[in-house]
Amino acid sequence: MNRYEEAREIYKSFGVDTELALSRLENVPVSMHCWQGDDVIGFDNEEGLSGGIQTTGNYPGRATTPEELMADMDKAISLIPGKKKLNLHACYAILNGEKADRNAIKPKHFQPWVDFAKKRNLGIDFNPTFFSHPMVKDNLTLSSPNETVRKFWIEHGKRCLEISQYFAEETGVPCVMNIWIPDGYKDIPADRLGPRERFKASLDEILSSDYDTSKVYVCLESKVFGIGVESYTVGSAEFCMNYVSQKGITPLMDNGHYHPTELVSDKISAMLPFHEKVALHVTRSVRWDSDHVVLFDDETREIAKEIVRNNALDRVFIATDYFDASINRISAWVTGMRSVQKALLFALLQPSDKMMSLQNEQDMTSLMIYQEELKTAPFGDVWQEYLKRQNVPKDYLKEVKEYEQKVLVNR
Repeated sequence: MNRYEEAREIYKSFGVDTELALSRLENVPVSMHCWQGDDVIGFDNEEGLSGGIQTTGNYPGRATTPEELMADMDKAISLIPGKKKLNLHACYAILNGEKADRNAIKPKHFQPWVDFAKKRNLGIDFNPTFFSHPMVKDNLTLSSPNETVRKFWIEHGKRCLEISQYFAEETGVPCVMNIWIPDGYKDIPADRLGPRERFKASLDEILSSDYDTSKVYVCLESKVFGIGVESYTVGSAEFCMNYVSQKGITPLMDNGHYHPTELVSDKISAMLPFHEKVALHVTRSVRWDSDHVVLFDDETREIAKEIVRNNALDRVFIATDYFDASINRISAWVTGMRSVQKALLFALLQPSDKMMSLQNEQDMTSLMIYQEELKTAPFGDVWQEYLKRQNVPKDYLKEVKEYEQKVLVNR
């Protein structure tokens, strides 16, 4: 009997079918963010990264062209098991010398990405880019008191809706379009209501566009604060939760966008009773929204367990969102994506129904023992079996280092 067969029997003693867990996992899509490969720079203008976002490190080999970024993503995808989507920001428009500002981007500027996705059987998710642009005035976009600024970004949002529907129609997979703005104030504002009223009006105008809600899931993402907007954030959690509820769009929670004592794993069950779909940006926050590479850590596991135990694998859109320029960027993609998938498998290997029954029976003694015993169950052997069946190597460091020597260091 090999190690997987032994693990299968051990999990069977807990009432868990490892074969069912493996088959379910291979059909759960995780959306892979393109911006890890080039430190969130994009291709549409010469602006440096700005808007409360900061990437640290200068590891060699950053992608500087669409071709380099796609090649790097291809390498990462070859080392990541399971079902994947591509997650793009609007600043990754491929203009090929054409002049098209963000309020004038069109589906044709993303045709190469569609070709890339279709060839690899990937759906595409999308994000308007409300940062790193000259029209971000005083850290304000959709909430700006300047009507010209506000109209520019409203038009950007409308164009992104059009592009999102194009992605869905071309790939045959619904597109998750996430709106996040960096708007806020460094010091104490005199008016907190006005910016939020303008933000609401801007969102209303964007959503007045004609789009197919079965093909495009519009999300709104909140944040506690950002660099340069430490005292006041327009798109707070309360604003965003109220807005998505009123408009019937999809809430998106980034687990780096809350106070360090708040846990997205606890929030998922609070959102599911009120929303058809919930979206997540999975990151690893060190004290705050530091966008570290996702690891197989406690919170990532708890997020996955909440999705699985609530039978919400088809209701939660899962995407990664981090950017680390201090390490090999291919390894960052692979480690983070694999960590999310590990967490999902770990959750699928829990006897959730049994443990929920114990809780409902108030047998908290048995529940604690079950939870502790499962921590030392041979999860790693089941994960290795998954990698084997997905035809990806267990040891990806060797391939990452070889690619670095052959490709990245020569850029």
